[in-house]
Amino acid sequence: MLTKKQYELLIYIDRRLKSSGVSPSFDEMKDALDLKSKSGIHRLITGLEERGFIRRLPHRARALEVLRLPDNQGEIPSVPASAPAGFSPTVIRGDFRNVLAGTPVSAEVEAVQVPLYGKIAAGTPIDALRDSSASINIPGDMIRGGEHYALTVEGDSMVEAGILDGDTVLIRRCDTAENGTIVVALLDGSEVTLKRLRRKGASVALEPANAKYETRIFGPDRVKVQGRLVGLLRNY
Repeated sequence: MLTKKQYELLIYIDRRLKSSGVSPSFDEMKDALDLKSKSGIHRLITGLEERGFIRRLPHRARALEVLRLPDNQGEIPSVPASAPAGFSPTVIRGDFRNVLAGTPVSAEVEAVQVPLYGKIAAGTPIDALRDSSASINIPGDMIRGGEHYALTVEGDSMVEAGILDGDTVLIRRCDTAENGTIVVALLDGSEVTLKRLRRKGASVALEPANAKYETRIFGPDRVKVQGRLVGLLRNY
């Protein structure tokens, strides 16, 4: 599922390629989407590339190729004007199912229900919506105090840490984490990603676990920890 801005950029690039045969410049894309900086365009392009909608042609400036368009072109996800009060991990609303429904739980381990907030990108951060109506049953021995929530992973940038596309991760709510911890990081107050946290001086690095993707570095005021990874669930 694409964010509103990813969808708009994909359609804009596709139309420009079909009309002129040349990819639009970053400045043209920035103006078309009414963004303030080209860094936002870079982030959107990376997200589209990771999700298999476009690819960059090597050794050619401004060269993009649209590989596919979303099936539901007429449905653009809405983004709330402001976030709800209190803690609210930013996630994509989707077809949430209790992925452990019907799964036997040992009689010695009581199941605990935690909220399933939706999808989190394990690649580029994504605009998203919180859905608090879904929940998931977690073996009680995975909960060791504190508040927890679950997210479904989307993307492949954490595969070398054993976190695959479609996995469900269990997150313990916190606002600080040690270096090297895999965290849910809120970026610029509106986007969220699952990455390994690294701090050096005043900088904060969000590090993927996939050699295909680059580590991204931000100022400390741009990144807020919203939880740390404590467990993983996978269906076969």
